[in-house]
Amino acid sequence: MPVYIVAQIQIEDREGYARYEAGFMEVFAEFEGEILGVDEAVQTVEGDWPYTRTVLLRFPDADEARRWYESPRYQELLAHRQQASQANIILMHGMG
Repeated sequence: MPVYIVAQIQIEDREGYARYEAGFMEVFAEFEGEILGVDEAVQTVEGDWPYTRTVLLRFPDADEARRWYESPRYQELLAHRQQASQANIILMHGMG
């Protein structure tokens, strides 16, 4: 069953975040994920959405999503994002 990762990111240090971005695609390409969307100008339909960036990723299953997120290479890269931004990130199951 496919899973999706939704990330709401508030970028606080663009230079620091750029270090995360610089290595992201190389690491992400090692896994069976797909980037469905990255947007810094979402249109809020209801409620508040005060985030700088919204990201939507798809993986074939939860195991692959966790394999990517927990991989040593991504964890090393992740430190740059965590120093430069605040985030809410969820993993949600798609429809079979």
